[in-house]
Amino acid sequence: MLRLIAATLIGLTLSVMPAFAATKVTVNGVPISDIEIAQRTKLLALEGGGGSKKAMEQLIDEQLQIQEAKRMNIVISDQQVDDAFQQVARNIKVSSDKLRQILQQAGVNNETMRARLRAAIAWQQVSGMVVASRVKVSDLDLEKAAEAKLDQASSYDYILKEVLFISSTGNASARTGQANQYRQAFKGCDSAVQVSLNFTDAAVRDMGRRHATQLPEPLAAELAKLNVGGITKPRVTESGVSMLAICAKNEARDTTFLKNKLRSEQGGEQMKAEAEKFKTELRTKAKIVYN
Repeated sequence: MLRLIAATLIGLTLSVMPAFAATKVTVNGVPISDIEIAQRTKLLALEGGGGSKKAMEQLIDEQLQIQEAKRMNIVISDQQVDDAFQQVARNIKVSSDKLRQILQQAGVNNETMRARLRAAIAWQQVSGMVVASRVKVSDLDLEKAAEAKLDQASSYDYILKEVLFISSTGNASARTGQANQYRQAFKGCDSAVQVSLNFTDAAVRDMGRRHATQLPEPLAAELAKLNVGGITKPRVTESGVSMLAICAKNEARDTTFLKNKLRSEQGGEQMKAEAEKFKTELRTKAKIVYN
């Protein structure tokens, strides 16, 4: 569970140094102390390890990032840091107080993590302003890639209804049996609500238009084999046992949703690569002195 902290944090530690702290490295004149490195090392230990060398190098990168944010007049509020801290706690499924306790038991100062989060948020804003402008995704390449992904199962447009058998923990099997009974009695979308009245905690909701490329591939493949008036097999979800009923179905080779997904994926990969290049540029220009 504690390793999930690593997936949420990306920033810098700027903890207040006591008077006796020894400077280990300076970044453009700003000192990083042995106390800060020790604190970061302990935080890394919660995330799976890395040692003092990795801790120091992270702090150098993050000091450069926070300096760049300051140069761009980016200011992060305490509320933003509080919200980020709370999100870390949610990600590892504990309360904020419990997270503070975890840090304290590991010997990590609470302000160490808060400062790291502050820098993470600042760097995200820097990336959004500087790095995003460097990312170029070709529409032509996206169209070709999307076309290559289209097959028969992903070439339909649907009007769908969801039939949901609400279930609590432990009764999914019983609800699946009831869902199968509903499926046998189902005669089309017009009677979907009426049939649901014969069952307890069964709900019908309009999903509206959905293209096959908006759906998980196994579900799209199942729907492609059904005609209008058909209904999928029961699937256990977080909310209960779900089935999808087809109210209308038409052939439509639409790459819009595939292109958007590919654009997000390729853009994310390019953003990550460009952010690393930008970090390297900041290091190259910086004056870093090891003591």
